[in-house]
Amino acid sequence: MTKTMRALLGATALCATAHVAAAQDTTLTIATVNNGDMIRMQGLTEDFTAKHPDIALEWVTLEENVLRQRVTTDIATNGGQFDVMTIGTYEVPIWGAQDWLVPLDDMPADWDADDILPAIAGGLTVEGKLYAAPFYGESSMVMYRTDLMEEAGLDMPDAPTWDFIKEAAAAMTDKENEIYGICLRGKAGWGENMAFLSAMSNSFGARWFDEDWTPQFDTEEWKTTLNFYLDLLNNYGPPGAANNGFNENLALFQQGKCGMWIDATVAASFVTNPNDSEVADRVGFALAPDNGLGKRGNWLWAWSLAIPAGTDAPEAAKTFVAWATSKAYTELVASKEGWANVPPGTRKSLYDNQEYLDAAPFAKMTLESINAADPTSPTVDPVPYTGVQFVAIPEFSGIGTLVGQEFSAALAGQQSAEEALEKAQDLTMEEMEAAGYR
Repeated sequence: MTKTMRALLGATALCATAHVAAAQDTTLTIATVNNGDMIRMQGLTEDFTAKHPDIALEWVTLEENVLRQRVTTDIATNGGQFDVMTIGTYEVPIWGAQDWLVPLDDMPADWDADDILPAIAGGLTVEGKLYAAPFYGESSMVMYRTDLMEEAGLDMPDAPTWDFIKEAAAAMTDKENEIYGICLRGKAGWGENMAFLSAMSNSFGARWFDEDWTPQFDTEEWKTTLNFYLDLLNNYGPPGAANNGFNENLALFQQGKCGMWIDATVAASFVTNPNDSEVADRVGFALAPDNGLGKRGNWLWAWSLAIPAGTDAPEAAKTFVAWATSKAYTELVASKEGWANVPPGTRKSLYDNQEYLDAAPFAKMTLESINAADPTSPTVDPVPYTGVQFVAIPEFSGIGTLVGQEFSAALAGQQSAEEALEKAQDLTMEEMEAAGYR
């Protein structure tokens, strides 16, 4: 080998080394919510880094309300703090239309975009382009203690009414033994108590706005909704319900302290997991309640992974998103945790998988609940907005949180339902007029 050849090979080797070093410097900062499925994903990322040693991962794991504040601030200011964000069905269409997100129109063929459930994909698509990849999809349903229901002498229907829920909550409550008939979200936030209450209000014939964007909190329908909710929790709910969100109620249910819990379908795998739940073998499922008006109190949501336009590593970010939301990831979770614990509600193929259906007694009810939610016609009376448990306008996150604070204060006994509704009406009207809707 000549000196020139050795020099050239040496230079090539140095360039290759430099390239590898540069590649290894790619670090993705991922903002996510502190839900069980997301925590599980973090625990499995050795599989990703083994396949992609050139990409390092840094996690920022936050409580739901805090996550929403942080990622909204970052994306609106083009801060570039995160390379991958966990966001929901509310944010994706608004941010995608603003070109704040990287479209996912060139994902690998084996990722199989056509396999995503249409109800879920529709909420993540703007003008035919997918702007986020669903990690898990959900609606809401009733989870209940079968043993307590039996002791109460009641049979839970597959499609209960709110009156039955109230009857069952009263019958199952045993406060001396710290068993509460019902657990519901009370923590203030547009995605916390207002997600539940907005979906619930639909089944009572209420709505956020009429067709002229006039707020509707001064109607009998909202008065009935809020008073029914307060009556349930004040009489049959746990102490401090105004501080309880998804995670707090999940813990209460797993500890055997809730007779019923109406919340996200994604919780089903956690309440039936014997490693986490003391009542895993005594849980049944039913559709979210209704009042015979044609709308049930269930929502539609997906926690999804999106890539902000401000990232300096879009291709690495797509590589991670493809891994975390793929069929292969589902199989990875199944191999480690069992089929019942895979992320639900996103892919048609999962609900064609007999192994999953056999392992997950909640699978059928989850899919039925997702398909029953209609964001384009969420209410009994016509409305100018889309969204079941939210209103798909940029101003809603702020308005929803303010209203949620008033309703949470009513639950805490700091004001009456009438006072909370009056304040909700006034502040919503003020915000909508300032935003130019009226």
